[in-house]
Amino acid sequence: MGFWSRLGSMLSAGATDEDDFDDEYDDDVKHNVVSLGDAKTSRRVGVSVFHPRRYEEVTEMADALRSRHLVTVNLIGTDRVMSQRIVDFLSGVIYTLDGKMHRIAEGIYLFVPSNVQINAKDGEIASEAFAV
Repeated sequence: MGFWSRLGSMLSAGATDEDDFDDEYDDDVKHNVVSLGDAKTSRRVGVSVFHPRRYEEVTEMADALRSRHLVTVNLIGTDRVMSQRIVDFLSGVIYTLDGKMHRIAEGIYLFVPSNVQINAKDGEIASEAFAV
């Protein structure tokens, strides 16, 4: 008899046959539980690539981040004011998710949620986040 069973027996002085049946049923269900380690290995990471032309597209980018996708944003050819607004908005989203923002190249940014680690050969890109 395990610790929890003994504790339950002590707390419920008058255990009935119905209570014993529930304990037996719970034991059967425990065998069907998948460990968290197995669930983590099968999880896939998505990548979303955006080249926004309007500010309204920023909600799609935020939704992708909230879904734990990596988001690449290409702002080349986009108006400077709009580019700054997009980067500011996504920086706020990424802050709430404990993620990171990295500038890949001039006008191209990578936003990653907290469940993603970035390894880059160029240490400058991996360690610094740039503004537009």
